Amino acid sequence: MGAPTPNQQTGPDPISGGAMPPIVTVDWLRHHVETGPTPDDLALVDVRWYLDGRSGLDAYRAGHIPGAVFVDLDTDLAAPADSVNGRHPLPTPDDFAAALGRAGVGDATPVVAYDDTGGGSAARLVWMLRVLGLPAALLDGGLPAWDGDVATGDEFRPPTARTTLPWPDDRFLDTATVRGLLDDPSTLLVDARARGRYTGQEPAAVDPRPGHVPGAYNAPWQDLLDASGQLGSPERVRARLTELGVPDDARNPIAYCGSGVSACLDLVAMEHAGLPAGRLYVGSWSAWGADHTLPNETTP
Repeated sequence: MGAPTPNQQTGPDPISGGAMPPIVTVDWLRHHVETGPTPDDLALVDVRWYLDGRSGLDAYRAGHIPGAVFVDLDTDLAAPADSVNGRHPLPTPDDFAAALGRAGVGDATPVVAYDDTGGGSAARLVWMLRVLGLPAALLDGGLPAWDGDVATGDEFRPPTARTTLPWPDDRFLDTATVRGLLDDPSTLLVDARARGRYTGQEPAAVDPRPGHVPGAYNAPWQDLLDASGQLGSPERVRARLTELGVPDDARNPIAYCGSGVSACLDLVAMEHAGLPAGRLYVGSWSAWGADHTLPNETTP
């Protein structure tokens, strides 16, 4: 496949000095693979992770896009779980910088992250980097969209030192902050879990109790994808969000899911669609639902 034509690009080319868009296509990635970027030009990161307990590392070793390194969501992109902060709290800024440094991702290295579920886990890394003002994009469609050769085993980039950057308080919310915003009529909460988990009719085993945060809309992250497992154009994503009830004039929406992972796909999709900057409730339902003094709803 040759270099992508302009209408196949999803935004400016960060390697040429433009701002990196939140979503890039396989054609875009292939172009940079074929032109032979140096290690500092682009880091391709595999962030496969499964709610059912399967090993993302085993899946990576069985077959990944050539040149990709593996980053572990549980240990590199999250702190240890606890009952207050949920199953995937944010890592400390020092730990996050150290994890990326071990993976060979430098301070200014553009990152393209992917998984094999349409972005349900890889978007966590993309979101964490973008809110820090760093170049990162989600590979639309992930591994299933890649039609080239795959590599097996482990691949590594040379480790590097990274600058520690603090998490921006205005983009990551805790339970107390979300609770305090429920009475604000301008608050828009978006629950990214599957419909059955949102209503409590089909809860996952990991859900502490059925239902959702009162007043939250339901925009399941899987429902943002098309039949091929891709987000597609900004116009398509914006129309899909509207269909799911997310107002296109929403100000600073707050997204959550089970543990602050797949909600990042909703947030990346909102940015892709041109909606205002969103915020992540990191603890999500794993934190809210575990506190039985907090209210819950089981109706839309």
